[in-house]
Amino acid sequence: MKYSMFGIWTLALFTFFSCGNTSTQEDDGKVEIKGQLVNAPSGVVILSQFTDSRPKVLDTLSVNDSGEFSYELEVDTPTFYELNLYGQRSVRLALLDEDVEVSYDFNSPSSLSIEGSQDSKEMLKLETLMNEYQVQVNNLNEAYYEAMGNNDSEKIKEIQSQALLLESSQADRVKETINSMGDSFAALAAIGLLNPKNDFPFLDELVERLNENYPGTIAILQMKQQLDEMRALSVGQPAPEIELPNPDGEIIKLSDLRGKYVLIDFWAAWCKPCRVENPNVVRLYNQYKDKGFEVFGVSLDRTKEDWVKAIADDGLTWPQVSDLKYFNSEAAETYQIQAIPATYMIDPDGKIIAKDLRGPSLENKLAELFD
Repeated sequence: MKYSMFGIWTLALFTFFSCGNTSTQEDDGKVEIKGQLVNAPSGVVILSQFTDSRPKVLDTLSVNDSGEFSYELEVDTPTFYELNLYGQRSVRLALLDEDVEVSYDFNSPSSLSIEGSQDSKEMLKLETLMNEYQVQVNNLNEAYYEAMGNNDSEKIKEIQSQALLLESSQADRVKETINSMGDSFAALAAIGLLNPKNDFPFLDELVERLNENYPGTIAILQMKQQLDEMRALSVGQPAPEIELPNPDGEIIKLSDLRGKYVLIDFWAAWCKPCRVENPNVVRLYNQYKDKGFEVFGVSLDRTKEDWVKAIADDGLTWPQVSDLKYFNSEAAETYQIQAIPATYMIDPDGKIIAKDLRGPSLENKLAELFD
């Protein structure tokens, strides 16, 4: 398993799907892909279809001396495709019942144009949005690694603030784009651009709407199942019980802390970002512990020696528990922890009110609750 750096996840390109038989179109089910390529290099144009998130090569397209090509497909259900243009440019298409025309000048990377299929136009908007974000994520990642290497805690904190703002603003942009799509099934591709932990209500509503418009679609049914599994850990739900031993072997329950605002902090001695964050949590704990704030540390360490030494070295005075099973920890599995540091904030009634708070976001939340 791996641990995250500071809350930004690096985006893959897109997750595409092949859907079940849901078409209600009345035409012959044929869709034409046309193209005009300028200043093309040598090589081939390959058409692939995405099935279960993986591309399956369908054919190599014939391009004439004028850079033109045309290809006819039978499409009877919402389907995602990719045109690989000579290995230098990929074009994602979302096709159902509209022809599409692609034009591109290899001497001008921004010249890609898609006409015809409205769903494919939406795909182009998503790709542009993702590419812009990926550049910003890469820049922050590089700055973060440099600051970590220099043990520059102030710079790390600054980057954390920038990362939180970037993630929040990007999520807003993605949701605005999805809302602008109307009933387009291209929204399926946009789902992979949102963090389900932070945007669960939005995704839940979106998947329900897509399921109404495209009933029986395999990908949507899979998403519904994944969201159902996450529902128990969404904001507003009761936090599942954690019952594990502390360093002295005494069993401690999360529910023992009922009546306080509790930060469930998943961490480990081997996790450098966790150790970097610990002084911030110590500071905030000392500031708010007398006002009703508590921390419940859940370690994903493997050995008691490392765990206990890290507690002492970092001055962690709040309750700590662990079964020393790394990511196979019972608590980690219950809370679906796949990367650390990870946190859940619960209210005095034991309900989840926030997730993945750390750095400035934790400080701001505590100020909101207590100041």
